[in-house]
Amino acid sequence: MYCPSCGTPLTPSKKEREIKRPRKVRTEEFEVTGSELVERVKALIHEGNIRRITIKNQKGKTLIEIPLTIGVIGAALLPVLAAVGAIAALATKCTIAIERIEKN
Repeated sequence: MYCPSCGTPLTPSKKEREIKRPRKVRTEEFEVTGSELVERVKALIHEGNIRRITIKNQKGKTLIEIPLTIGVIGAALLPVLAAVGAIAALATKCTIAIERIEKN
């Protein structure tokens, strides 16, 4: 950034430097059976460093995407877990794809 009146370079604030720093995201995929699906999703949510969970069927079609944020409270996830339970009842095998945020 530059000063609009004189053109001298301005140093970014600490907050601006932190915002511009990209975070590394790693994607992992693994297969689970329908009976393991809900428990595995609960465990992943509990880990806390997961950014997004995607559940796919055997053919690779996305059934549900669950975006997770830092401030997600357990009660807010109850409808999502109910939907995952319904998918688990219908599916025999699923693939869970997760986006994990790596710590710097």
